Amino acid sequence: MTDFSLNDLQDIIATKAGDDPKTSWTAKLVSAGPPVIAKKLGEEATETIIAALSGNQSAFVAESADLIYHWLVLAHAKGVTLQDVLLELEKRTAQSGLAEKASRRAQ
Repeated sequence: MTDFSLNDLQDIIATKAGDDPKTSWTAKLVSAGPPVIAKKLGEEATETIIAALSGNQSAFVAESADLIYHWLVLAHAKGVTLQDVLLELEKRTAQSGLAEKASRRAQ
């Protein structure tokens, strides 16, 4: 098992975001802005779904990694941290998933 965490990846993304876009994929995405990053995230989500349905475990793992990476890049570009999302998830666990989902519709 690795000690590598999503927090580590978030920190790497924050560091690489300021690099030269000609030499860093992360910097290139961040410099392109949220609309471009969001489009790439959508592509990765679709590829993850396809891999999940294909039954190819290694493809699903690889596409999941791409999906998480691109989500973290978009979050960085939007000024959202992993901790922000974890706090939201923690709030949601105070009630059943069905009750929480119903409460979002009422808002």
